[in-house]
Amino acid sequence: MNALAATNRNFRRASRILGLDSKLEKSLLIPFREIKVECTIPKDDGSLATYVGFRVQHDNARGPMKGGIRYHPEVDPDEVNALAQLMTWKTAVVDIPYGGAKGGIGCTPKDLSMSELERLTRVFTQKIHDLIGTHTDVPAPDMGTNAQTMAWILDEYSKFHGHSPAVVTGKPIALGGSLGREAATGRGVVFATEALLAQHGKSIKGLTFVIQGFGNVGSWVARLIGERGGKIIAVSDVTGAVKNQNGLDIVDLLRHKEETGCLTNFSGGDHMDPNELLTHECDVLIPCALGGVLNKENAADVKAKFIIEAANHPTDPEADEILSKKGVVILPDIYANAGGVTVSYFEWVQNIQGFMWEEEKVNNELQKYMTKAFITLRQCVNRTTAVFEWEPSHWQ
Repeated sequence: MNALAATNRNFRRASRILGLDSKLEKSLLIPFREIKVECTIPKDDGSLATYVGFRVQHDNARGPMKGGIRYHPEVDPDEVNALAQLMTWKTAVVDIPYGGAKGGIGCTPKDLSMSELERLTRVFTQKIHDLIGTHTDVPAPDMGTNAQTMAWILDEYSKFHGHSPAVVTGKPIALGGSLGREAATGRGVVFATEALLAQHGKSIKGLTFVIQGFGNVGSWVARLIGERGGKIIAVSDVTGAVKNQNGLDIVDLLRHKEETGCLTNFSGGDHMDPNELLTHECDVLIPCALGGVLNKENAADVKAKFIIEAANHPTDPEADEILSKKGVVILPDIYANAGGVTVSYFEWVQNIQGFMWEEEKVNNELQKYMTKAFITLRQCVNRTTAVFEWEPSHWQ
């Protein structure tokens, strides 16, 4: 099941449980605007290359639309549409005044030089600059993009509209970026994990964790869980997987990856088949990579007691049903990975006010928002006991 079909299916089930009017349901499924643009740039060798860029603006009922821009070869309209819809629900769950959006360009960033990436970003911005803005649609980094990408968008946008630091978030600190933004998604995942475990009378300390994905989010999750006494027993990324039943030294593993660019040949752990990581025995499984990794083929073999959805839609609807029967508790992505957009909101607020916060305040405010959102969700579930029957394994 592709990302859009899965997202729409979950929403329709939730809509029926909540008793939404059919006209409202249809309205919420259809995006406010879909943009598709051609981006032709000169390559460094003098040839021309054309890429297709997308921006889906899903809903602006609660405020400016908000969502990342990803550079990835598999970017397509359905995926972007699904992710834009998820951003609408995510911003509502953590109660920040945004709607949802998402964008991307179908390209392979590692095959492009820095100057080619800059030209591509600037051409894309030229094509959409009149459809984004501080109070309209605020992009942010996503897969394959980073603070430098946001700096290029800000600079190109400002050529048309004047200096507008709040038009993007996830910028370099020197250009108005927020302290704490780099770790925000991972830190939010950890705050969410703490809230869920506390609900079940547990804490991070002493539990075993398996993390799929060791990029920005996964590495910060691992680092922060380790600091809280959790035992990371297996980690994977696109380069491979490593395990240690006694616990991986995350600081050493981060150093090894920085020096070698991969997880393989790490002296502090044993090699394992990446395909076996999701079914490795542990207390808590945290998928931090792509969507759809938990599906009907592998869900029955999952041994974790808790799954924290740090990635977007990592669990297919079919897998949800299987995991429910196994009694696995899943913390949904629209809450679990909302730390990034929450701190993006803090950055936007700081830019509008022209007053920057200390990192301690950013982290404290993030914890308040994540904790408050969890309490609100629990109260919602308690008031309407069937509200999450569309994903029965969630919140049990």
